[in-house]
Amino acid sequence: MSKIRFVGLDVHAETIAVAVAESEGEVRSLGVIPNHEESIRRLVKKLGPVEQLRACYEAGPTGYVVYWQLTALSVKCEVVAPTLVPVKAGDRVKTDRRDAEKLARSYRSGDLTPVWVPDAAHEALRDLVRAREAAKQDHLRARNRLSKFLLRHGWRRPSGMKAWTKRHMRWIKGEVHFQQLAQEITLLDYVHEVDHAAARIERWEGAIDEVVKSAPAEMQAVIGALQALRGIAQLSAVTILSELGAISRFQAPRQLMGYSGLVASEHSSGERSWRGGITRTGNAHLRRVVIEAAWAYRHRPWVGGVLHRRQEKLSTEVKEIAWKAQPRLHARYRRLTARGKNKQQAITAIGRELVGFIWAVGIQVEAEKSKQKMCAI
Repeated sequence: MSKIRFVGLDVHAETIAVAVAESEGEVRSLGVIPNHEESIRRLVKKLGPVEQLRACYEAGPTGYVVYWQLTALSVKCEVVAPTLVPVKAGDRVKTDRRDAEKLARSYRSGDLTPVWVPDAAHEALRDLVRAREAAKQDHLRARNRLSKFLLRHGWRRPSGMKAWTKRHMRWIKGEVHFQQLAQEITLLDYVHEVDHAAARIERWEGAIDEVVKSAPAEMQAVIGALQALRGIAQLSAVTILSELGAISRFQAPRQLMGYSGLVASEHSSGERSWRGGITRTGNAHLRRVVIEAAWAYRHRPWVGGVLHRRQEKLSTEVKEIAWKAQPRLHARYRRLTARGKNKQQAITAIGRELVGFIWAVGIQVEAEKSKQKMCAI
């Protein structure tokens, strides 16, 4: 009977520390190799038959390149969550060698939690969505710099004028001036940065529209179905899909809630039980989109013109799920606020339940697509 060898890899930009744990034996370091495809190929050849190898490394800034290189060599590889790697209390020595050995040992004992590795289409879509999100953050910072600069010198927008509208920007460009040349140059640069960041966002959103139109039919179906939910338009739906991939990989809605980091933290011991705020240990991008969408459920249930148009071509089952969410979540919001919860706490609770409806919609659409494929065969 062949014995499995568990390989722990501590991956960095230029190097990879390697350790091996025998199925019933020692854990030993194999040193450090360059982070290059040829070096990985030689390592695999040195370790023996690929059927006996199980490799793992932590998710990080190096992405999934090593994963794809190992799987191309027929080595079973998993990328694990770094925050869930067991740590010994009192262990204050951290080196690449020890990290690789710890990964190999924990992988052998089954103490590591693998993360989802996106396929090429999902990874490309996620890169695009996150680039647009970065542009939004740059835009916000550019606005803040400009507004604080104007405030510092006593310039305040006229009463009745909303901030960052076209009218507000025309006022800044046409009415705000300084006597000092240096300050005038600073103003022009700050205004240019705001305009440049806004143009970047428009380009990214246009690119997302084009990518969605050319996406596989399965991805388009999920993106369209998620928009049946109130508060989730195309950008939010694309973000959810890019961060989750196949929603059916979550066996139950509670698993997806945990992945989003919207479940309550807990510390219980004996007869004492304490629940705190949300864990925030899941996917931050998903959590942000869901919380933004949850604010729509403050209002009474209603299917207006825009939402009605988004639902027109969807199945009856998806529309029923979307409608079920509206009275349920609105009623819960009213109950929580009536009990004295502040709006943010109530919206967080609504967001957690909204994740369950996202799961239900995704499961329904993926089941429909799977059935259509079976019928076509």
